Amino acid sequence: MFGTLNDHQRFLIRQSWSHIEYLEKLIKEIEEQADTLLQNYQEEVQLLTTIPGIKKDTAAIIIAEIGVDMSQFPTSQHLASWAGVSPGNKESAGKRYSTKSVKGNPHIKSAMCEAAWAVSRCRNRWLATKYWSIAARRGKKKALVAISHRMLRIIYSMLINKEPFKEMQVN
Repeated sequence: MFGTLNDHQRFLIRQSWSHIEYLEKLIKEIEEQADTLLQNYQEEVQLLTTIPGIKKDTAAIIIAEIGVDMSQFPTSQHLASWAGVSPGNKESAGKRYSTKSVKGNPHIKSAMCEAAWAVSRCRNRWLATKYWSIAARRGKKKALVAISHRMLRIIYSMLINKEPFKEMQVN
């Protein structure tokens, strides 16, 4: 008997389906709660979403982790170092050693790397061109961290100056 289901299989399918519906309901509630919390930061969300690769969810993570007040970081380099996307700079007697990035906030680091990966897949974008240029020389993982670093520095200046992202021309 090909293609028939017995009572036990139908029961398992119903249980799986109700579990999926329950999870979808929870996800919807979480998204509604996040939207409620982001009501006070609509201007910043609009600014952040002008950067290619950053959508509302990533903007929410960025705002949750670093906030919108950039006065706590003296420079954009301090922010990048705190986030853990600064390159290592171990050197002794003129010889360069490890370039492993520093430890930092794992949540913002992973969100920025996801955004960097998304922007690397865009066409005719300055950040994507930069990514592929670095990836050819240093490798894809180091290029992701480098683009994350650059994007975080852009975010810092955008939140300080309250100006949207302006795309540089790609030759």
